[in-house]
Amino acid sequence: MSYKVVFIGLGVMGHRMLGNMHKHEAFDLYAGWDPDAAAREAAKAQYPEIEIAESPDELIGRAQTDVVYIASPPASHREHVSKAVEAGKTVFCEKPLGVDVIDSRAMVDEVEQAGVLNAVNFPFARSVAADYIIGEMSAGGIGNVVGADVRLHFSSWPREWQANAAAWLSKRAEGGFTREVVSHYVYLTERLFGEAELLASHAHYPDGAGGENAESHLLAQLRCGDIPVSVAASVGGTGPDLVEYTVWGSRRSYRIFDWNQLFSTDGEEWERGLAHIADPREEGYRRMLDNFVAQLEGRPHTMASFAQALSVQELVEAMLK
Repeated sequence: MSYKVVFIGLGVMGHRMLGNMHKHEAFDLYAGWDPDAAAREAAKAQYPEIEIAESPDELIGRAQTDVVYIASPPASHREHVSKAVEAGKTVFCEKPLGVDVIDSRAMVDEVEQAGVLNAVNFPFARSVAADYIIGEMSAGGIGNVVGADVRLHFSSWPREWQANAAAWLSKRAEGGFTREVVSHYVYLTERLFGEAELLASHAHYPDGAGGENAESHLLAQLRCGDIPVSVAASVGGTGPDLVEYTVWGSRRSYRIFDWNQLFSTDGEEWERGLAHIADPREEGYRRMLDNFVAQLEGRPHTMASFAQALSVQELVEAMLK
């Protein structure tokens, strides 16, 4: 079966999902919309085979629409989700679920009460590296987990490839690296260790408490049961970006570097894992979409639900306060 997908939002993430869904035989990307007229015109030129509409609501309500993929800025998610729920469509949303926790709780209630399929795009839900770590935890290869660390640094924010979305990604109202990147690792933490509790946090804003710019530094301490998890993230300065997540074990420790590269150590040098995978990034995209197809077909899956994304959002918004 081929699922007809409507795209709401044709910016950075929308284009990325378009490119990956185009390669997957289960999806028919037949229509899209963006609130920006220039983005709509650019999409018409780049994807002539896809209908680019002037309004999202008519697309969402069409009888042939199976899936509504939402990649617009997060404050707009509620409006589009409500329209999709009203039309009885499957909703596949980008993270963060939203920026207002009360609003997002209402979204979760909407999708659950209507019984519509819902998912949020957290690739660590089916990541090769994450699944491998889960397997090692189950098999005892890690030993006792004594803690985990999230370490992030970006020379600039937004990153160069996000320039088209800088107008909102650079502002604290909807953007910032905590919502865009730290959220992935909060999700991974809860997938690995269960519900997380925020113990302490501090976010630094370069233009002060009353400004509009997004955070430049974040320190936070979480706890999952008796497992401590630390977060240290920052922006600025010359140097390569750093994105890593480390699980420290009594027998062996594992590190996910640059989203999908896996390393491990038993006390000696870090060793590269999963070397048999030629392109871990492409493999990650494929696995994510296969996972979503399993959900659509009613088979076992590990896609993140709106409720799980809400748990992440609640922690992230608390960190930013």
